[in-house]
Amino acid sequence: MTSRTIVSGIDSSTQSCKAVTVDAETGDILSTASAAHPDGTAVDPRHWWKALQDCTPDGFADSAALAVSAQQHGLVALGADNRPVYDALLWNDTRSAPQAAQLRERYGDPWWAREIGVVPVSSFTLTKLAWLAQNEPAVAAATRTVLLPHDWLTWQLAGTKEAPTTDRSDASGTGYFSVPQNSYRPELIEEAFGSVPQLPRVLAPNETAGRTPAGTLLAAGCGDNAGAALGLGLRPGEVVVSIGTSGTVFTSTPKPVEDPSGAVAGFADATGQNLPLLATINAARILASTARLLTVDLPELDRLASAGPVDAAGLTLVPYFDGERTPNLPDARGTLLGMSRANLTPENLARSAVLGLLCSLADALDALRAQGIAADRVLLIGGVAKSGSVRAAAADILSAEIQVPEPAEYVALGAARQAAWALSGDAEPPQWKRRIQTSFEPTQSGWAADVRGRFKDAKERLYGV
Repeated sequence: MTSRTIVSGIDSSTQSCKAVTVDAETGDILSTASAAHPDGTAVDPRHWWKALQDCTPDGFADSAALAVSAQQHGLVALGADNRPVYDALLWNDTRSAPQAAQLRERYGDPWWAREIGVVPVSSFTLTKLAWLAQNEPAVAAATRTVLLPHDWLTWQLAGTKEAPTTDRSDASGTGYFSVPQNSYRPELIEEAFGSVPQLPRVLAPNETAGRTPAGTLLAAGCGDNAGAALGLGLRPGEVVVSIGTSGTVFTSTPKPVEDPSGAVAGFADATGQNLPLLATINAARILASTARLLTVDLPELDRLASAGPVDAAGLTLVPYFDGERTPNLPDARGTLLGMSRANLTPENLARSAVLGLLCSLADALDALRAQGIAADRVLLIGGVAKSGSVRAAAADILSAEIQVPEPAEYVALGAARQAAWALSGDAEPPQWKRRIQTSFEPTQSGWAADVRGRFKDAKERLYGV
């Protein structure tokens, strides 16, 4: 490949579609574009296709290859005419929590962790299929094909003439693909859904999914967290903490993780290895909701959070505003504890939102460490990584060195790296340089331990976890 071979990467997230064009040899980002998605936990997938077209009006005319990375777990149900028969139920739609509990009870959490790699929660596709069968039987009966968001978008790009495809990283988040066995478990779909619809063929990480009608090569694509790991080029001992619409904590390991508690999901990554991951439903919106309450914008919330006492003067926010996935509390709600007339100030309320967000992610990081996974360095990414108050507190709350890479669309960049890999035909993905913007070390001052202790006590009092 020459230095000017161009590849493209797509990140179709909950909130928007982002597209990047990249120099395939150096990894330098040449252009970016974005288009918004509608809000909600159930969305007509055709909105994603329109957003993708809006942010790529040239139709990838200059790109030799492209790949799509997208939000995991979303259920895209298609009828006999290959059109959606129902709005796609997204990862943050918790209506299938009862079905998840039924599936866990049916087989037991240790069985799920051992045989599948994940223990069902309401995020996973299998639970959404079970909900559809029980609550919308006519829709379920009309469903002929089941895809994930990245599968559906890749198929649209290919013109829907060939059979749809997926990859191991995204399939591993469905609940009906066995990571240890590297294969679908159709009997689980049969039990949950009543029939087995057409499923996409699972491609190898560097395999191609076809070409666009204009001739651009399509790589396999991947789930969004696998895309971010690929875009960052994770190394041993490094863990990603990504704070966007959701919060995720993940790393890449050669061996799968088996966690019977279900806290750590044993997903696959986009390189043929594994991606143990924990996710929180509540992340950036914790700060957005607090800013709205205080009638300030996010930069002002950040300033307020940096202006008061580091421990929020005793305020503790348990920020489970929309239910939670880690811990598995789909019906939980947010709670503010420790209020007094003296400490109920805008500064302390802003700070409590930052600390509640970080404590929730620190609990997830500790669960990863409990699996014997090293977490010496945290790569902090996502929109909230730009927050000065979050950056400054993260090293102490997470008990790790924090490195903040230069702002970039790392999910889309990972998709572009996968596209360059498929284009090259090499055994390994291209090596692109990672650029670090700033870093922080823990201060060992002791205040963070007090904050985390208050957070732990609050969770136990409220939810017994």
